[in-house]
Amino acid sequence: MRMLDLWLREVKEKSDPDSLGMILVHDGIVRGTSKTGQCIKGMHLSHDKEKLDLVASRLRMREGIVDIRVWINSGKLKVGDDIMLVLVAGRFRTDILPVFTELLTAIKGEIVREREIS
Repeated sequence: MRMLDLWLREVKEKSDPDSLGMILVHDGIVRGTSKTGQCIKGMHLSHDKEKLDLVASRLRMREGIVDIRVWINSGKLKVGDDIMLVLVAGRFRTDILPVFTELLTAIKGEIVREREIS
């Protein structure tokens, strides 16, 4: 069973049905071109696990949030590989979207270190 399928099942099973109205998922994938349009062969990826845990723990405390799950790949990745999986589950879209955005912004800006391979 894929990790994402397992997460979805676990979140649905453990959550109070009155509190769970939406699950938002992000699956980041290594693209074949950089943001500037250059062809790339892959990337080297690492991340700060302690900082990720702190950010996720803080965001889990927000009103309307039921669960947050994050997996970040590391090492040498090729085009098509998963970079990360992010799941935010909660009550309403208005609860989840700001947390989802804040989490992705923190991951990309403070937690993940990536270097493209040309």
